Amino acid sequence: MAYHAALNSVYNHYLTTYAPKGTTRYDTHKKSELRNIYNSMIKLNKESPLYLLDNSKETQSYAIGLKENARELRNTIASLGGLDSDDLLNKKAAYSSNSELVSASYIGEAGEGEEVPSFKMEILTLASEQMNTGHFLPSGIEAELPADGYSFDITINDLSYEFQYNIHEGETNKEIQERLARLITNADIGLKANVLEDGNGNSALRLASTASGLKNDQSNLFHVSDSNTSKQKGSVAYLGIDTVTNNASNAEFLLNGELRSASSNHFTVDKLFEVQLNRASSYKGEVAEIGLKTDMDSLTENVNSLIMGYNSFINTAAGYLDSHPRSRRLVGEMNHISQAYRADFERMGVSFGEDGQLALDKEALRQTALADEGKDSLSVIRDFADSILHKTNQISLNPMQYVDKTVVAYKNPGHNFIAPYAPSAYSGMMFNSYC
Repeated sequence: MAYHAALNSVYNHYLTTYAPKGTTRYDTHKKSELRNIYNSMIKLNKESPLYLLDNSKETQSYAIGLKENARELRNTIASLGGLDSDDLLNKKAAYSSNSELVSASYIGEAGEGEEVPSFKMEILTLASEQMNTGHFLPSGIEAELPADGYSFDITINDLSYEFQYNIHEGETNKEIQERLARLITNADIGLKANVLEDGNGNSALRLASTASGLKNDQSNLFHVSDSNTSKQKGSVAYLGIDTVTNNASNAEFLLNGELRSASSNHFTVDKLFEVQLNRASSYKGEVAEIGLKTDMDSLTENVNSLIMGYNSFINTAAGYLDSHPRSRRLVGEMNHISQAYRADFERMGVSFGEDGQLALDKEALRQTALADEGKDSLSVIRDFADSILHKTNQISLNPMQYVDKTVVAYKNPGHNFIAPYAPSAYSGMMFNSYC
């Protein structure tokens, strides 16, 4: 049990500290895929020399950042139709006739010739989070609570968390509020906290749930109390953070005229569309029509998403040039891939910037796709996407090739042995704080 608890802590630290985004459905793998990754690591490290690394936190963050950015680019490409060469850039794109009201993306898998119906949405109310706002107290005045150890409980999702802290002699109201705001937010229990000021020298602590809406028989999303806590009571009443100033509520909307509700402003419809409610309708009858774009519009959007993902990766890698010179090798390799397609790209409206980033002329792409040679041009884009995908897999497998290191010894060619623990130079970074 202790082992699993430590492992969970490691992955939580990894995801919250280094991962730029949460996981997606493209991060799931079959057993056979994981086996192939492991075998690739074994083969890679069989011929790898023994080397020493700089184990500074900056180097650790850089290596893990490379892997995560490669994962993000891979997922961007995967989201455009899949990872198979024949499926690349074939994803259908959704449209919203009123994106200020509702934005949408297509998540289904429509077959050839299969019709996906459109629908209309009118937003009556948005889902809202629960908010507790404390008393406005004089910011620079010493707190009236005696110096001592205090605690209070926050109950959320049927779980109770106790927060303990000390109030010191001479500590002001705002200093206590700011410290508690950091403590609650950094606990990552589904709440965020901040300090409000009224412009008259007063400040208050505000708590807000990260979730919205109410499910089943819930009356609130969280509750704050110090009536049954382990240390001194009284801080909750003094700060007033048990006062609910905004109740959580569900979103209500009309879907093709039928009244529906949702606990969040972000949800799926018929497992085909992912929608985001942005605001309530300004007047009765203000609707957004959601449906699929034409094949040409979908293609243009997919190519644009591919180029934006590529540019984002190049920009992130270039940000390491000063602190980690070997990242120049990575930028050069990515530029080499794109330059191989330069002549074909420029014919279809893709231009090259001095910094290696790409720009798309959507109208030129449309004209090329509609012309007789359109099929060949699209094949070039798919080949480019496939090459980038192959490169992201290499980076994810061994980000340490772009880290400065000192070679200690080379293995005896033809007489070496499999070293399954050689990747620990990378994976060990995740465990440094837990050993």
